[in-house]
Amino acid sequence: MSHIRLAGVTAGGALCALVLAPQLIAQTGGAHPSLITLEQAVDEAVQRNLDLLARRSNLTIADAAMITARLRPNPVASFGADHLDLLGTGFNSINNGGPPEISWRVDLPIERGGKRAARMAIAVAIKSAAEADFADAVRSLRLDVTMACVDVLAAQATRVLLAQNLRSFEDLVRVNVTRASAGSIPRFEATRSEVAMLQFRTTVRRADLGLATATARLRALLGRAPNDPLEIVGGLRPSDQGPIPEVDELEALAIDVRPDLRSLQLSQARSAADLRLQEALGIIDYTVGAEYRRQQGAFGISPRSNSLGFFFSAPLPLFNRNEGEIARATAESDQVRLQLEARRAQIIADVRTAYHEYETDRDLVAAIEHDLLTPATKVRDVAAYTYASGGSTLLEWLDAERAFNDTMQSYVDAQAELRRASSKVNAAVGMEVVP
Repeated sequence: MSHIRLAGVTAGGALCALVLAPQLIAQTGGAHPSLITLEQAVDEAVQRNLDLLARRSNLTIADAAMITARLRPNPVASFGADHLDLLGTGFNSINNGGPPEISWRVDLPIERGGKRAARMAIAVAIKSAAEADFADAVRSLRLDVTMACVDVLAAQATRVLLAQNLRSFEDLVRVNVTRASAGSIPRFEATRSEVAMLQFRTTVRRADLGLATATARLRALLGRAPNDPLEIVGGLRPSDQGPIPEVDELEALAIDVRPDLRSLQLSQARSAADLRLQEALGIIDYTVGAEYRRQQGAFGISPRSNSLGFFFSAPLPLFNRNEGEIARATAESDQVRLQLEARRAQIIADVRTAYHEYETDRDLVAAIEHDLLTPATKVRDVAAYTYASGGSTLLEWLDAERAFNDTMQSYVDAQAELRRASSKVNAAVGMEVVP
């Protein structure tokens, strides 16, 4: 029997393939896709994501509200003409009509109770809350884009792994066809290996679909066109920079920097300013005015005259003292206080959950690298060599191949979960604490 060698992947080769999966795809796949790193994808999304651009408009709206809050009430100018002989009556001493009068009047509202200052305080709080909301939207978008990039990287690594294993199956089919033709093995064994190869080819096609789906989702987050070439380059596993801070330190840091908590704190300040404004609106405003009046005189009955008048008016708060709006603002202030307490508790839970997930996934990746990669690869290579030499059955080779595939796929999945967990820790804290 002639010696026939089946294609195999060594432990070092398999690990290298997973680390360099994006570069391998770039070398073998299609027409010059657009290559970007995960960090570049996040930056691009911050600049081009349509939802984030819409949220950025809230900052302009808040600036406009601040302009409105600073404005003072406009004075009211009035002009009047009275006792005009437009109907042809004729003013004389008998009918005692007229004389015609012309008047100019200006009224100026005077706000009391600090209404303008309260409006400005609300506008400042709304502007600051809009900035915090935008920062929180950026935080959420960074997490979404990072997760989408990890999905693409994992799909690319899976695709490379499956492509390598598919070549092993194709080599197996060619070997068995040759051996069957030489009479070394039964014909049905060659057919069985071909069926196994076709089944695995279906798995590769499903991996292609998974990669296309993950890439399409990433394109949408980046604001790119559906047909825009896109590929993420870089390692799937985050760089190991040593232990991260303890969970208690991460919780304290998250309470200080999380923008969604900051937004609620500013909403609490806005509610307090709104309560002050509603209380101020319950205080009546005054209106002062001045008038100049000129009497024209009529047919010598009365002489011409000029006169000034001054006016003061104020509403009588008998029925409406703004009690309803004061009650509404008080209830909203209590509501925001409870929301703030709930958000603090949720942030602590987010940090603890993300921290423990990161620790678990990091230990899992280390265990797979230490305990599984080398043995699984050796078993697969030995099974391939033994079967090629006629020392084992096709079923034994298929079992070893499946075990190897399961191990390497578990390694890809574990690296992806570790990268996702590190991103969740950063998002939970509100800043990068895990590289």
